[in-house]
Amino acid sequence: MFERLRGTWTKAIEPLVLKMGNLDPGVLTWSSLVIAIGSFWLICGAGLDGDGAVMIGAAVLMIMLAGVLDALDGALARHQGIAGPYGDFLDHTIDRVVDVGLLIAIGMNSAFVSDPSSGAVAAVLTLFGSYMGTQAQSVGLDRIYGGFGRADRMVLTVVCLFAAAWQAHSGGLGIDLSNAGYPSWLVLGNSHLNGMTAALAISAWGGVYTFLSRFVNARSQLLG
Repeated sequence: MFERLRGTWTKAIEPLVLKMGNLDPGVLTWSSLVIAIGSFWLICGAGLDGDGAVMIGAAVLMIMLAGVLDALDGALARHQGIAGPYGDFLDHTIDRVVDVGLLIAIGMNSAFVSDPSSGAVAAVLTLFGSYMGTQAQSVGLDRIYGGFGRADRMVLTVVCLFAAAWQAHSGGLGIDLSNAGYPSWLVLGNSHLNGMTAALAISAWGGVYTFLSRFVNARSQLLG
């Protein structure tokens, strides 16, 4: 859904791009990665208290800033007329690093997440969806962006992290699913449904949906 707003977002940041002049777009690209890594550290260590709420809130702001820089680098490169294959390659590579790093960081937060492996599971399933987009290109199709796109996933993750910040401030761990059976499986085996476990579940099942959606799309084009 949010992928459809890409054109609107591009127009919105155009005045900022014009003000950047001849700044190397690579500076923005690498800065977004450094800021994102800082947010991962905050998410890993956030506890169920006021300090934890501040840490999660700061991490969310850093993720949003990293996202803005990630959008600006490509727009700036195109404005300067220097957009090329390497820039696209680097941008997508860092996107994947951020996608995986964020989910791993959430999974490592022992205050909210009871099963640390759920972060790795969510990361792998998310990569499945991304893989199908690039695999389509490798066999001569245009890159496929259908399914649960990166913008959708990041927006919902930010919403979930805001919810986690509120839960940390209030000291609540969320809904207890330890004896719920099936619902616990939906949150990747974690004992509670809260902002962080919801973010992992959304990314994981969204990745499955994206993988299947893009596979069916590519199959229909190749066989049609």
